[in-house]
Amino acid sequence: MAGFQDIIGHNQIVEHLKNAIRMGKVSHAYILNGESNSGKMMLAEAFATALQCEAGEAEPCMNCRSCHQAAEHNQPDIIYVTHEKPNVISVDDIRHQLNNDIVIKPYSSKYKIYIVDEAEKMNPQAQNALLKTIEEPPAYGVILLLTTNADSFLPTILSRCITLNLKSVNEDLIKDYLMKKYQIPDYQADVCAAFAQGNVGKAIQLASSGEFNELKAAALSLVKKLDDMDLYELNGCIKQINDFKPKIQEYFDLLTLWFRDVLYMKATNDVNNLIFKDEVYDIKKQAAKRSYSGIETILQTLEQSRVRLNANVNFDLVIELLLLAIKEN
Repeated sequence: MAGFQDIIGHNQIVEHLKNAIRMGKVSHAYILNGESNSGKMMLAEAFATALQCEAGEAEPCMNCRSCHQAAEHNQPDIIYVTHEKPNVISVDDIRHQLNNDIVIKPYSSKYKIYIVDEAEKMNPQAQNALLKTIEEPPAYGVILLLTTNADSFLPTILSRCITLNLKSVNEDLIKDYLMKKYQIPDYQADVCAAFAQGNVGKAIQLASSGEFNELKAAALSLVKKLDDMDLYELNGCIKQINDFKPKIQEYFDLLTLWFRDVLYMKATNDVNNLIFKDEVYDIKKQAAKRSYSGIETILQTLEQSRVRLNANVNFDLVIELLLLAIKEN
């Protein structure tokens, strides 16, 4: 568990939470709304740690007994609400772990804090049970609802919570963080940061994922040799791409980033802002021989391929049409 200083980006949310602590205006219920791995749990845990910190400052000291307990996930007054069923937080989960527990005063701290991860999984009965507590919480109660979809909550819950929407984090911030924290080279950090689209957690996963590096190597190998292949060789490529079927959207993302680099190189002849900087020789070669309209056609075909797969069009047919579009343009 970390303090606010360890959070990358989300400055407005961090300042909002720290100001609430400084001014003694902590709400009884917050919704942290953002995509998976975007930093909701880090924010919730930093806020909870700061609220319980014995130093009483907006930034947790990370030295007192409470901070040490929070770091080890055994602070008795920071409670994580769990659920046994994978896709549902039931009314019993909320009643037993939150409603019935919150009436008992804090064990050792000023607050009693409940962190409900995947809160969008609360069924209507669970939400209604939670609503009763949010409407009349004890003075020491703080409930943090972490969700990928705040729109799934009842309007009555939304109206009684402060909603904080997590936004994309600047790519340069993510890149610098990956290079310092994970000691990866700048060209690898560039790809991870661009691919993550402002999601720090996703960028961290990619930076440490051998599977992603394998996917990237396969996609770039294909796109570099495809122009020189004969048509009869395409079947072999389709079979190879079948191996990546579960990750095909990420495969498409890599191809999209590649052809955006080709387009950028053609338009500017500038190496500095390429995502695949370490592939500059092949990007320059493709930019020289492809037309603007040809690159646009490839990018459009990539988007059409996503739509077709989502509509359950035959996988091999979609890939064949894509490979032909790349080869012909």
